[in-house]
Amino acid sequence: MNDRYDAGYGGDQYELVGYDEYNQPVYRQVPSRGTQQPPQQQPYDPYGQQQQQGYAYDPYATGTQQQTPDYDTGAQQQTPQAYDSRQAPQAGYDPYATGTTTAYDPYGQTATSGQQPRVAEQTAYIPQQGGPAEDTEAPKTPAAGERDYRTEQFAFVEEPTDDSEDVIDWLNFTENRTERREEAKRRARGRMVALVVALALVVSGGVGYLWYAGKLPGVSSPSSKSGTTTAAGAQNRDVIVVHLHNTAKGGTSSVLLVDNTTLKQGTTVLLPNSLALTDDDGNTTTLAKSVDDDGTSGTVDQLNTVLGTDIEGTWRLDTPYLQNLVDLVGNIDIDTNADVPDPAATKKGAEPLVHKGKDQTLSGKMAVAYATYRASGEAQNAQLERFGQVMQGVLRQLTSDPTAATTTVQTLAQILDPPLTDKDLGTFLAKLADLAKSGDYKTALLPVQNDGTLTAQASASVVKDILGGTAKSPDEGSAVRVAVQNATGVKDDTEKARVVLLNGGFTFLEAGTASAASAKSKVTYSDAADKENATEVAKTLGLPTSTVTKGTVAANADVSVILGTDYKPSSSS
Repeated sequence: MNDRYDAGYGGDQYELVGYDEYNQPVYRQVPSRGTQQPPQQQPYDPYGQQQQQGYAYDPYATGTQQQTPDYDTGAQQQTPQAYDSRQAPQAGYDPYATGTTTAYDPYGQTATSGQQPRVAEQTAYIPQQGGPAEDTEAPKTPAAGERDYRTEQFAFVEEPTDDSEDVIDWLNFTENRTERREEAKRRARGRMVALVVALALVVSGGVGYLWYAGKLPGVSSPSSKSGTTTAAGAQNRDVIVVHLHNTAKGGTSSVLLVDNTTLKQGTTVLLPNSLALTDDDGNTTTLAKSVDDDGTSGTVDQLNTVLGTDIEGTWRLDTPYLQNLVDLVGNIDIDTNADVPDPAATKKGAEPLVHKGKDQTLSGKMAVAYATYRASGEAQNAQLERFGQVMQGVLRQLTSDPTAATTTVQTLAQILDPPLTDKDLGTFLAKLADLAKSGDYKTALLPVQNDGTLTAQASASVVKDILGGTAKSPDEGSAVRVAVQNATGVKDDTEKARVVLLNGGFTFLEAGTASAASAKSKVTYSDAADKENATEVAKTLGLPTSTVTKGTVAANADVSVILGTDYKPSSSS
């Protein structure tokens, strides 16, 4: 480019030669015609890349001369001599082209030739253009022993671009940590919501239960409207009836074994023989007479009708099988309430077979003797309670494993009444055995009135609560009511007559004891329609038919009986 600029000042002319480090144009003066041409100067090198001719630096000291290209003029400059580190250079080495001629000192010491002053470049400027700022500050001379460091001697390297990956990783870590914190907060909120919902369900369920049970003050539940029978009936119960037959002395004893699977409660319900039942013909009978006459199937149906239960099977347990059962389970421990004599003893005053006391260990023979024992003057319920003690003692000793319990039942080699099987009986007894061992087992006596009937008040604790049924005793008018007065002089004869009459299907009414003994027994009826019934009463008590006469009877009875000394309880059956 040869762009000239006529400043109009003194007739001088300038031409553009380049731009400085501030990106401003740099001009030089063009000599006028006729004026002697000054020595040609090299163009302005703003970046300090102009090379001066001199001794080139030979880092390997090979002594060869190198040609260095001149990028500004396109000519090659010749380096006359390489630098030898063993001798000082003849010309100053300026690697950064600063224009200084300071001798190179490899050990950082000042050269012997001294520091040469810096020569300012001859650069022309337009008069209106301000020149570069003068460096008014004098150069500092380094102290002795210190190296002279200059800015141009340092190279600045950009930061490695690999750090950007660290920044990205840090951002990702920060983002992931933030996301994890948010996720943890969301999970915490979810757990809190779930906890609140669970607590609400528990509270509502508890309130609902209290409402259903009628325990909320001022609020009645559906079950309270229909009575306790609905709640008790909703419970699940497994029931079988056990009839103990005394093969030596005769007579039977009956109990119900109840497994309340809802409440996890086992119970032995004692059934008095005087319990009034209704046979298939609609006639009133007793439990003892039903077992003897109607057998097991008929008795189960009658019990279901009276008690409102659902008996699943009948277990006829003769006394020899009870003895074997106690021996198989390894004897039993119970609290006995009486001294029981040995039935095989022939001498009076012999040692009793069973002693009265707590935690008495009974073998099979002793258990049978205790279960069937009834002392003179005792009611039949006393003997029934002893049988219940023996049954609970057997259950405590029986295994809780259904398979092992079934094996025990099979070992008895007894024939069970259908539909009860060995497996069903063994499984049922094993469940009761588990309850008996854990203490969730009890014995209850079914309350029966003198006439064998049940009342709602007397049987509520057993029929409704334990069995979940409803008492349905036969009407009192359906059975012949017999009033008995004892004139034998033996108090126990009244109880024996009561048992016989109840077993015969009659309603027993106690008329007390006569002031004096009577030699003859008498059976009286007042209505001709009751003559036949009076004859049946005499036969049931073992009295001759000649004792039956028409006369005055008790106000609440159909037939009246006076027992004389001719009454023999042993002959009645």
